[in-house]
Amino acid sequence: MSVASGTIVAQHSSSKRGLIAGIAIAVIVIATMALNTKFVAIGSDDDIKPKVFSKEEFGAQQFPKVQKYILEHAVDAKTLVEAIIADKAEASKKYGVETSTGPVIPVTLTGVAGEAKSGIYSFTVEGLPEGYGARVQMGPAINGTDLRDASGEISFGQFTNQIEYQDAGSALNMEMKKQVLTPIDTAALTGKTVTLTGVFKLINPKNWLVTPVKLSVK
Repeated sequence: MSVASGTIVAQHSSSKRGLIAGIAIAVIVIATMALNTKFVAIGSDDDIKPKVFSKEEFGAQQFPKVQKYILEHAVDAKTLVEAIIADKAEASKKYGVETSTGPVIPVTLTGVAGEAKSGIYSFTVEGLPEGYGARVQMGPAINGTDLRDASGEISFGQFTNQIEYQDAGSALNMEMKKQVLTPIDTAALTGKTVTLTGVFKLINPKNWLVTPVKLSVK
């Protein structure tokens, strides 16, 4: 065999050994990756992927807590109005939770429902002086964030962004409507006496817009 042909054979053998070594290394790398890879079932305890905010889930979980807080802290309407007339700032501090747009105050009242406009009833409330009254949201649309802000325990920092924070408020409104208002014929309350507990934002001391969390109709 000539020197030239011997050189070619040697190069071929060297390339073959290099290819085999490369394949072996690749197999080892793949095997190592497989041994160190943990397959996680979606929804399991090991699934650490950030959860997408669910309005339905949030409302169902949080409304009972918000409702409990409001029921436990609600002040009688007569007591509240007397405190507001005496010193609005002090009444707000004593009975409410401060927000950027005014204090949110839980209240309980009994009154006669007047006419409804866009799902909001005007109420003549027992114990309130002349010129003072309340309006109560009965749906179908429930607006505002008073339920979200009522306890002061739900804050912006708990959410990814402002949209989720707003959705939290509407989620509570929807759940309240489902649990509290759906069992009642809210379209036929005019002239009836209603006892309710709810929450409102103290903006106009003489006209409260109440979002209920519990009510009974006589």
